[in-house]
Amino acid sequence: MRAQYRFGGLLETDLADSPYGQFAHWFGETVAAGLHEPNAMIVSTADAAGRPSSRTVLMKSYDERGFVFYTNYGSRKAVELAANPNVSLLFPWHPIARQVIVAGTAERVGPEETAAYFRSRPHGSQLGALASAQSTVVSSRAEIDEAYERLAARYPEGGPVPVPTGWGGFRVTAETVEFWQGRENRLHDRLRYVRAAGGAGWRVERLCP
Repeated sequence: MRAQYRFGGLLETDLADSPYGQFAHWFGETVAAGLHEPNAMIVSTADAAGRPSSRTVLMKSYDERGFVFYTNYGSRKAVELAANPNVSLLFPWHPIARQVIVAGTAERVGPEETAAYFRSRPHGSQLGALASAQSTVVSSRAEIDEAYERLAARYPEGGPVPVPTGWGGFRVTAETVEFWQGRENRLHDRLRYVRAAGGAGWRVERLCP
């Protein structure tokens, strides 16, 4: 199983001044191309012993401060981030032969930001965050459904749902961001932003494919 990538290249002169600006440019093109859930990213964490784990999560916002996602703070990824804040994000935009790979550190967003996002979620998603003790063992699907139905009766649509105390956001502050563009003959373009010493500005380096 092999595909030949026949897309345009990526040159240093094409890049924005910061990785976040370049991400905004590529993300806009990905949305315009009609990719399904372009904000889906693979989040990789490691526990205190260095054992890795990965899962797909939806990015909910980004700006010059970093990339934000939300989760139950009792989930495996949140527990691992509490012990080891180093994290990797991968945006796999396969249909247009692009990837963005972020390496950085994660920290919790403030409660006000979490509450504002939570209230923007659909009513059912708000209830789901309350109903699920994410990553814990459960006896059956019925137990999950029953928990949801109890909450749906308690908090009917149209009324407020309380923000779960054990649920919220993480912001990943990038140390490096690699923009990968597939090219013919596996001679891909890989340009990586690296945060300068002291955190002031970025340098760009080209990696061999």
